[in-house]
Amino acid sequence: MKDIMGMMKQVQQMQSRMQEMQTELADMEITGQSGGGLVVVTLNGKSEMRGIKIDPSLAVPDEIEILEDLIVAATQDAKTKAENQMQEKMQGLAGGLPIPPGLKLF
Repeated sequence: MKDIMGMMKQVQQMQSRMQEMQTELADMEITGQSGGGLVVVTLNGKSEMRGIKIDPSLAVPDEIEILEDLIVAATQDAKTKAENQMQEKMQGLAGGLPIPPGLKLF
């Protein structure tokens, strides 16, 4: 019985920490870039876009496809960084237990 109570307490602590982590992730800002910084995308830790900056030199109508590709690349760069940071935080929360790659908790 004592072991069950201890385990329940650990589960409650982990749930509390998960809620705190969700708040932290929503408040994080991760930037990704492409084209040597000509396109910069900012995401939060949940991979939601917060902003985008585009160098005015890219506003050439005949080269819109290049701009579109750079936006996609910058977004993917930021998303990868956000996922890596989330994975690190989850490793800390799990107390060193291995978390399978690609596991989506949020």
